[in-house]
Amino acid sequence: MDMKVDKKVRVRYAPSPTGYLHIGNTRTALFNWLFARHFGGEFIVRIEDTDMSRNVADGEASQFENLAWLGLDWDESPRNPGAYGPYRQSERQDIYKRYIQELLDRGLAYKSYKTSAELEAEREAQVAAKQAPHYVYEYEGMSEAEIADAQALAEAKGLPAVVRFRVPKEKMYAWEDLVKGHVEIGAEQIGGDWVIQKADGMPTYNFAVVIDDHLMEISHVLRGDEHVSNTPKQLMIYEAFGWETPVYGHMTLILNAETGKKLSKRDNNVIAFISQYRELGYLPEAMLNFIVLLGWSPVGEAEIFTKKQLIKMFDPERLSKSPAKFDNKKLAWVNNQWIKKIDSGVLFDKLVQELIKANLVQPAELTTEKLQWVRQVMQLHQDGISYTSQIVDLVRPVFFELTAKADLGADSMEWMEKDYVPDLLQQWVEKLNALEVFDAGQIVTSIRALQNETGVKGRDLWMPLRIAASRVNEGPNLGEVMELLGREQSLKNIKEFL
Repeated sequence: MDMKVDKKVRVRYAPSPTGYLHIGNTRTALFNWLFARHFGGEFIVRIEDTDMSRNVADGEASQFENLAWLGLDWDESPRNPGAYGPYRQSERQDIYKRYIQELLDRGLAYKSYKTSAELEAEREAQVAAKQAPHYVYEYEGMSEAEIADAQALAEAKGLPAVVRFRVPKEKMYAWEDLVKGHVEIGAEQIGGDWVIQKADGMPTYNFAVVIDDHLMEISHVLRGDEHVSNTPKQLMIYEAFGWETPVYGHMTLILNAETGKKLSKRDNNVIAFISQYRELGYLPEAMLNFIVLLGWSPVGEAEIFTKKQLIKMFDPERLSKSPAKFDNKKLAWVNNQWIKKIDSGVLFDKLVQELIKANLVQPAELTTEKLQWVRQVMQLHQDGISYTSQIVDLVRPVFFELTAKADLGADSMEWMEKDYVPDLLQQWVEKLNALEVFDAGQIVTSIRALQNETGVKGRDLWMPLRIAASRVNEGPNLGEVMELLGREQSLKNIKEFL
């Protein structure tokens, strides 16, 4: 049952430009985008770039370019600002400082001068005592005058100050999560008064995100499960300013189906970044289709959906509470289904571009006749490809850079070294030479005749013939492969074994 939304929907995707668009971020962007489009709301892209030391030069560009490639559009962003900007946190410093100063003035936050060494020593002592690491209030038992003196002394010493938020004691923070249901976390689990402004003057994530979400009138926040522990801190800031909180929804973890571990950018079993899938020749429609199934389930058994269908059917109540599994084989299957759906001319253009990129063909040599031959070669293989760059390895060893006899693997050579193979190939050469028309049908007829005359059949017959004629031990219909190779090349390949 589709949930009811009783206020204007404004959702945001807020990446940090510390890296490139990856699977986890893409799912967050996609679910927010679908939520906005389904409920007739607005989708905002905001850049959280306050950690300047970790930002990469083209990190922001990667986000926008790959979101656009996937077919996601946005209503407001640094590239098309609306009335709620700026849309980069680095351009909003004056805004944050104003609110931090208000908390300081109201006594809800204070300047802290503990050094990194002191904090680390405290942490080590707490771990040794089997306590959860937490900040210990540095002005405990001091009067206001004593605190002022201590701060003045720290300033005189040139110690850098951070600003910490006073965590209310013995308070429970609860919310109704779109995905997880009722969630509550006690203030004692926060780890003590936490930093809202770093020593360099930059706000921390958990502070800035609240200011931004409130001022940008964000109604719903859909994000990954790893943010659950951040939510109480953010609720504290909403409460301090007396602001209405957005509706939160924390999407389940994505696990690597092969290892059962949380999906990571450093996971060697999974390609992490959308740009890498683009390079391999995955289709944007397929990537969206696959990613939407990571933690969300449609009604019914169907699994292949257009963007338009997804917008219509997206129901946040069907977001899964169980971890999603990233399965490479499932992604390959989904992409294969989309490859079969796209226009044959569009697919052919994509496949030709892969051959050009691999230097198997040159644009200048693609005459009408050569293009027709390439098209036929592609058609033999296209149903079996999961992504377009696969075509290169499928056609290269047979049609463009024939595998040398000396380079055949042990599996293939085991077939070719059987005692009966020389006579079998000799008889086949004679039959092929006798064919009036060298086409797939006649070639297969010659093989049937060979079977009848020699009594060799099944893999004992077909494997040596395939390897001799095409240099691979599996592939499309052998007759069709040989027809495209032509009589001269096919016979030359076979005779090399004789």
